[in-house]
Amino acid sequence: MIKMKNITKYYSTGFVKTFVLRDINLEIAEGEFVTIMGPSGAGKSTLLHIAGMLDTPSSGEYFFYDKEIHRLSERQRSEVHKNHIGFVFQSYHLIDDLTVYENLETPLLYKKVKGSERKSRVCDMLDKFHIVGKQKLFPNQLSGGQQQRVAVARALIIEPNLILADEPTGNLNSKEGEEVMKMFKELNESGTTIIQVTHSEEKAAYGNRIINLLDGWIQEEAT
Repeated sequence: MIKMKNITKYYSTGFVKTFVLRDINLEIAEGEFVTIMGPSGAGKSTLLHIAGMLDTPSSGEYFFYDKEIHRLSERQRSEVHKNHIGFVFQSYHLIDDLTVYENLETPLLYKKVKGSERKSRVCDMLDKFHIVGKQKLFPNQLSGGQQQRVAVARALIIEPNLILADEPTGNLNSKEGEEVMKMFKELNESGTTIIQVTHSEEKAAYGNRIINLLDGWIQEEAT
């Protein structure tokens, strides 16, 4: 599914280059559950954002289903992202002035899904994530765990091939965090590819492969 060759990311300030990622070579197969770990500043989120086409590398090649992402325009990358990738953030990124129902419906509006199918998909997600009773509430009326459930449901409603999760349990208590991780595990077992960033070895254990980053380099991989 994913192949990265010599991916490097840096920011230039005057004549000084600050490197975030260095010569990343990585392959991720369809159906894997991969965890990216490392200390703060290691480049974890940057690598995830490049994988999700929310950021671009300074050099290197990125292939997604053999499509040369590094050669695409921003609009073309956005189209690939929209059709294949669901993103779950630590801070949920729900739209505050939309209800739960409307937050779930928004990605389908961007994809121009017809009204009847939108309603069907939203209702399926409300039921699957046990939030039917919350559909008319706004994000600030929900607990952290409930907000993250909505965020995961919103990522899944487009039926993505790949879920990217950036510290998805970072703002949750242990019980809520465990519920979200079990949800990811079930999604992966049903065929969805997942890449998560986490500091937690306990959360990393839900996946089948761990990639350790340090100062922008891949240090080691473990299963």
